[in-house]
Amino acid sequence: MSHWFFKKNDKTIGPLTDYEVRTLYKRKELTAETTVKHLEDGEWMLLKDSEIFLKIHDAHDPKSSSTKAPNHHPHEKNGAQHLGLGDVFADVFKKHSKSDSEKVFIAGTTFTTPKEEDIASSWARPFLFSRVFFALTITYFLLFACTYIFANSNTIPGLMVIGSFTVPFSVLVLFFEVNAPRNISFFDVLKMFFIGGVAALVATLILYDVIPVGKLNYFNAFLVGIIEETGKMVIVALFIVALKPKYILNGLLIGAAVGAGFAAFESLGYAFNYSLEAAAVFKNIHFAGDTMLNIIFSRGWQSIGGHVVWAAISGAALMIAMGSDPKLRMRHIFSGKFLSLFIIPIGLHFLWDCPWDPLPQFAFKQVLLIIVVWIVIFSLINKGLRQISAKKPAKA
Repeated sequence: MSHWFFKKNDKTIGPLTDYEVRTLYKRKELTAETTVKHLEDGEWMLLKDSEIFLKIHDAHDPKSSSTKAPNHHPHEKNGAQHLGLGDVFADVFKKHSKSDSEKVFIAGTTFTTPKEEDIASSWARPFLFSRVFFALTITYFLLFACTYIFANSNTIPGLMVIGSFTVPFSVLVLFFEVNAPRNISFFDVLKMFFIGGVAALVATLILYDVIPVGKLNYFNAFLVGIIEETGKMVIVALFIVALKPKYILNGLLIGAAVGAGFAAFESLGYAFNYSLEAAAVFKNIHFAGDTMLNIIFSRGWQSIGGHVVWAAISGAALMIAMGSDPKLRMRHIFSGKFLSLFIIPIGLHFLWDCPWDPLPQFAFKQVLLIIVVWIVIFSLINKGLRQISAKKPAKA
């Protein structure tokens, strides 16, 4: 992976990937005489004197393709792209320009989707998810001030909506950034978040009508895991059929989008219903408000290890089961490859809901399950990055 910077009107613009530099050169926004540098602390040079200039003119020249120094990039491991926990937060506190954010959001369009041979080199560390989180958090606290400082009840619905959506949507943006193929647009992500999330709720409710579930004992908790993960998986599968993705990372993103919508709308419902119930039972509007805030907070931080990532695992499992097949079929859903991974979100969901709960005062169970699920997620992300890297030699 490369990071390039160039000067325009005495301003430094970047970082840019190899693919983006080539695109700007083809559009004549960069010329051979443009001043560029490789990495932020690199030395300035003319574009015609840089290593990428050879790639621009002859991408298949073996000499130009071998100019990259070994171990030059921090997210490569054993020759393949690699994402670790440190990479997720490495760029969060770095300064990024508005154009950096815009480049993330315009990914996946007809004009911005890279060619397959350019995918691995266009990988970049995520950072925008943190900006989205902070923007939504600020919005939440402004609504909180309107509601509780200025006693304006008109802002209560907004408080519940933003509070319920902040964490799931921010995690979804992280998966959007991690989608190295950059072949799914943010507009498609929004459709999956809203339509897919609500459709997953509908599918789940249909299954609950067919399979009634009572009090959450161990058996019923297992049924809940099967029902809700199956409901989400069905909608994820429909979007995979519609979008025709090719990569494991695509499956992770599609699943995360549906799961994030499911989580956001479900949390919103819980915040609304529990606050109404508290007001009706205790006849205390302040207690009802505290109940609403507690639900929003607890379900908010816990959502980093809930429906978003559970559905993401299902999406990745479907793509792994498909293999090289261009279309998802029923036999893939009943294959051992899929079921061996699909049992993970079902099992995690079961453990989340079941009565087993050591040290509830410290939310020990939730923290433990969040750690476990993200180990699985990182494993699938790196499997997806290896899948992309494995395709590159065939294109050389």
